[in-house]
Amino acid sequence: MNRATRLALLLLLAPAAASAAMPLAIQAGVLYPVSGPPVRDALILIRDGRITFVGPAADRMFSADHQVISAAVVTPGLIDGRATVGLSGLLNQPHDQDMLERSAPVQPELRAIDAYNGGDPLVAWVRSLGVTTVNTGHSPGALVSGQTMVVKTSGGARDREVLQPAAFITAALGGAGVNRAEGKAPGTRAKAVALLRSELIKAQEYVRKRALTDETKRPARDLRLEALGRALDGSQRLLITVHKAPDILAALRLAKEFNLQIVLDGCADAPLVLEEIRAAGFPVIIHPTMARAGDDTENLAMDTAAKLAAAGIPFALQSGYESYVPKTRVVLFEAAVAAGRGLGLERALASVTLDAARILGVADRIGTVEVGKDADLALFDGDPFEYTTRVTATVINGELFRDGPR
Repeated sequence: MNRATRLALLLLLAPAAASAAMPLAIQAGVLYPVSGPPVRDALILIRDGRITFVGPAADRMFSADHQVISAAVVTPGLIDGRATVGLSGLLNQPHDQDMLERSAPVQPELRAIDAYNGGDPLVAWVRSLGVTTVNTGHSPGALVSGQTMVVKTSGGARDREVLQPAAFITAALGGAGVNRAEGKAPGTRAKAVALLRSELIKAQEYVRKRALTDETKRPARDLRLEALGRALDGSQRLLITVHKAPDILAALRLAKEFNLQIVLDGCADAPLVLEEIRAAGFPVIIHPTMARAGDDTENLAMDTAAKLAAAGIPFALQSGYESYVPKTRVVLFEAAVAAGRGLGLERALASVTLDAARILGVADRIGTVEVGKDADLALFDGDPFEYTTRVTATVINGELFRDGPR
């Protein structure tokens, strides 16, 4: 590369680098901070990746070094409660489909961060539609398929983008957790629950022995049992996919037997067992609002989220896993339909912002527009849940992304 070419590249890249570091002043016709009531003619100031001011624009001046961005509506960046983007890729070819390892039924040691590709176009796609954080990882399809991670959609997996490198251990009961092939285990619901109980008992014994003072009596490290040990002590919760009412109840029995901290995932039959879910006190990451009904999900409905809200059960929305192109749903659209099916705008917005952040354990950093929190925002040219509205930009850690408008 000659000197002239190098100089041209430096000049080309310099404005982008400066823009990424530039403080931002976001002017919003309406701001939905989620932490409080909507604010009209609002101003959000951002510096060094954090929010430094939120309030009426008339209340605050700002310095000339801020890049000024205007939007009709601003919300917190959207949070996808359960996804596989970054493991399931855009091309839908074997080389970019790492969301499910089928070689064994129980593999809690499989880490999402070891397979996550933040540069996959699907990550940019959901970002262009306001999604700034995803709880992504291994999909349903095995009894224990692996783990998830909570990561921002800015395109990488560096420390500033990864909020939780090992968020949940993913399990599935019912149709998503059994293998109907002849001679393969678990082949039935009862076998699946028995196998999971057996593995947790092994993990209990492993943890006990690893704590022995006599090193010669300690077993060798076992990544599978170490992971299940974290589920047992609550340091890494189980995210259990269940749809049918009997499977939901089986998950609750399992949690009670082993004193587990769990999150229920899917829950198409939730309206049939609302009292049991509420009594157990576990949150739900509900199935995508527009998911297709069939098999275990034959009873799903677009108003299930509204019924959970009415029952006082904490929940968040998700995109889930899709086996067909384009390989992912978008929580913006799922929340919009839920809003129209009884949930309402503000509660639907909370289900993909603050409520999701609380369930994922990251509400100290994201989920609302407040001073001191990460500067993650979604900018719209109208009502976020209207069909004709477009996302005009997203902001992640104070960096402006213009992938759209979408």
